[in-house]
Amino acid sequence: MGEQELTDAAARLKYAVGFGGLFAFWAMEPWFPFSRKVSAETRRFRHARRNLTLAAVNVVLLGIVYALLMKTALDWVAANGFGVVNWLGLSAAPSVVVAFVLMDGWMYLWHRLNHTVPFLWRFHRTHHTDLKLDITSAVRFHPGEIAISTALRLVVVPLIGMRLWHLFVYEAVFMAIVQFHHSNLRVPDALDRAFRAAFVSPNMHRVHHSRLQPETDSNYSSVFSFWDRLGRTFKLRQDPATIEFGLDDFEGAEWQRVGGMLKTPLRSP
Repeated sequence: MGEQELTDAAARLKYAVGFGGLFAFWAMEPWFPFSRKVSAETRRFRHARRNLTLAAVNVVLLGIVYALLMKTALDWVAANGFGVVNWLGLSAAPSVVVAFVLMDGWMYLWHRLNHTVPFLWRFHRTHHTDLKLDITSAVRFHPGEIAISTALRLVVVPLIGMRLWHLFVYEAVFMAIVQFHHSNLRVPDALDRAFRAAFVSPNMHRVHHSRLQPETDSNYSSVFSFWDRLGRTFKLRQDPATIEFGLDDFEGAEWQRVGGMLKTPLRSP
C-alpha cells in the first residue's frame, strides 16, 4: 500500500472512530450508566450541549488552521527525511509503532505539565470543572489550552518524524481510548483491571477527575497506562463510585455554562 493510500485509510479510520465513537458511547451510556448523575435525559442533553458547543468553538477557531499547518509541516518532514522515525530508517510497520509510542509519551508529559505549571493549569482546569463525567467530557477543553497544545504539536510531531498517516493512526486510537475512559459506562471490575494492564481504563481515569488534589494530580496517561507507572503517578481508588468530580472552587452553575468555561482561566487560583 502506497503512502497516499495509507494516509487515506488512516484518515477514514480517524473520522469513523471520532464520530462513530461519540454516537456509540452516547447511545450506550443510558443503558449501562456508571453514575446516575448524568442519566436523566434533560440534564444529560444540557450537559452535552454545553460541552459540545465548547468543542465546536475549538474546531471553528483552531481546527482548520491546525490541520493545514500540520499537513504542511508533515509534507516537509516526508520530503526532507526529518525526525527520529526517518533517521532510524524504519519501514512502515515499525515506523508507526515507534511514532505512536513517542507521541503517546509526549501526551503524557504535556498532560503532566498542564497540572504542574500554574499558567497551563489555568486553562486545563476547564476540563476538570466538569461535575458529571461522560463521553462529552472528552472534548471539554478551553481554546487557550488547545491553542498552546497545537503550537507545541507543530514542533513535536515533526521532531518525531511522523508521516501524516502515522498521526491519523495515533489520533484514531487516542480518540477511541479517551472516549472510553471518559464515558459514563459501567465496566465490570475484571474487564477494567485487564484493560488498564496496558491502556487507560475508565476507573483509572475517573481517579484523575477526582476533586481531591493528590488524585487529580495522577493518572496523566492518554493511551498506554505504563507511562504513569514509569512516572510514579499511577493511582487507583478502591471504590470509584465514591469519587466526586470537579474542582472545589468551580461548583457554581455559572462555571458549567459555555461562558463560564471560557472565563475559567481568568479566575484567581
